[in-house]
Amino acid sequence: QVQLVESGGGLVQAGGSLRLACVASERTFTTYAMGWFRQTPGKERQFVAAIRWSASVGTTLYTDSVKGRFTISRDNAKNTGYLEMNSLKPEDTAVYYCAASTGLYSQKELYDSWGPGTQVTVSS
Repeated sequence: QVQLVESGGGLVQAGGSLRLACVASERTFTTYAMGWFRQTPGKERQFVAAIRWSASVGTTLYTDSVKGRFTISRDNAKNTGYLEMNSLKPEDTAVYYCAASTGLYSQKELYDSWGPGTQVTVSS
């Protein structure tokens, strides 16, 4: 499994922006797809966005509630993925996790490496 560590979470006002980063421990991470999920207390972890890591294919996938506001990207040279979050809403408040998978999926069960998460809090 790949070791992943998220960073960039914090407290922001509604309408503000944050950029989350996910650093992978291995160069082989570039062969995986990366996903971002979020979870609030008492609820299941939910899909946010995913991106292929192939240098020649930049396919992305988003859940409907973040389309047009969030952008997922990656820098293979740095073994790092990003989630740019704009126009944040209080309902975006959650712990955000990055994860690695062999394909571009929205189902959390198909991801087998996870980071410890980073808290994002959006105040109204």
